[in-house]
Amino acid sequence: MKYIGLMSDTHSYLDDKVFHYFADCDEIWHAGDFGTLALLDKLRSFKPLRGVYGNIDGAEIRREVPLDLRFELEGVPVYMTHIGGYPGRYNPRVRPLLQADPPVNGIFISGHSHILKVMPDPKLHFLHINPGACGNEGWHQMKTLVRFKLEDGKIFGMEVVEIGKRGF
Repeated sequence: MKYIGLMSDTHSYLDDKVFHYFADCDEIWHAGDFGTLALLDKLRSFKPLRGVYGNIDGAEIRREVPLDLRFELEGVPVYMTHIGGYPGRYNPRVRPLLQADPPVNGIFISGHSHILKVMPDPKLHFLHINPGACGNEGWHQMKTLVRFKLEDGKIFGMEVVEIGKRGF
């Protein structure tokens, strides 16, 4: 079993509460818009990190993490990208990739919108997760994280964590 902490859109701000809420997690996944290499490195020094770069991330971060990330963990296929959309409204770049090779019975993760969404795609047979945003930049009001567990091809124990209102 693996316990996953999922976040996105930190935009150079890392709330200390992340370390509390992800303390028991085995891995941290970041769906893009880290903001700084220092933030990425701080997460890496805390837990094993998987992530993708976002539209605000510069060359330093783009050298460290890919645009798209596909892997399997605990029998669950995962596809992560920053600008992905959601079921019925996928990004034009991502739509053909999902149609050609969906993470069947797995997870499609994206960030970018700052809108927390957890919803199934009944046509392509996977769960879409956008963890919202946990930085201070953007129009979201509440900073959010998502935690869940993976084991034997199953996704379970999904939790949404509100870590506080956006602000400085």
